[in-house]
Amino acid sequence: MAIEISKDAAKQKHNHKNVEVLDVRMKEEVEEGMISGAIHIPLDELGNRINELNGNKEYITVCASGRRSAQAADTLTENGVQAQSLEGGMLGWDGSVTK
Repeated sequence: MAIEISKDAAKQKHNHKNVEVLDVRMKEEVEEGMISGAIHIPLDELGNRINELNGNKEYITVCASGRRSAQAADTLTENGVQAQSLEGGMLGWDGSVTK
């Protein structure tokens, strides 16, 4: 089961060079805005694209509400990549967003 990270802790970690935000929402959702500097890999593509991620970094996964990001964090963890799921997803995020 994925470890969740609060939005405040995620904001602090987001500025660390060894931490990346991974948005796993669909393209149409991301077009509405995503966390600044986030990487976008839809959840249904993650299994085939996991090699694009740096195994030496920690990832904060995000989706709309937290369910898909928890699945993504579990997938990453099972593949030896450190990951935490953003609690509440984008619905709970009040930090910077880019379109």
